[in-house]
Amino acid sequence: MAEAQMTIPKIERHTFAVLVDNEAGVLARVVGLFSGRGYNIESLTVAEVDPTEHTSRITIVTSGTPEILEQIRAQIGRLVPVHRVVDWTVDKPSIAREMALVKVAGIGEKRVEALRIADAFRARPVDTTHTSFVFEITGSPDKISNFVELMQPLGLVEISRTGVVAISRGPDPM
Repeated sequence: MAEAQMTIPKIERHTFAVLVDNEAGVLARVVGLFSGRGYNIESLTVAEVDPTEHTSRITIVTSGTPEILEQIRAQIGRLVPVHRVVDWTVDKPSIAREMALVKVAGIGEKRVEALRIADAFRARPVDTTHTSFVFEITGSPDKISNFVELMQPLGLVEISRTGVVAISRGPDPM
């Protein structure tokens, strides 16, 4: 008798943009939807995007199977203050970026190497002391993760990341 093969569900990472009314409690409702169903939020950013319309954009990065991701999208879309939900990963060509501040402490050759790597990644020093740097780096989340990984042996002290922001390519709005 042949053994039944188990298929492992494919986990994907998606970036959702959610246009919402800018009012108290909206972010709590969106985050509550995730926590109530056991979904993880890997990155979360929110800011007002249109003061005259009183709307904000929430950008959420999360992972799951394609079925779970579609369920997340549908559930977010049913929340009352939500005007629109776009899955940048599948709906439209988009650009996603993140900014980070990365503190590295070191002297001598480690300091020189940190500056060399920062230059290669187009990270710029925004604070310098005799024993440390704070670098500002902008780019894809993978680029930032790679930069942080290379700074680890050179004296990485601390990281502060903004979370992902994303926008569609071309002239059309969200």
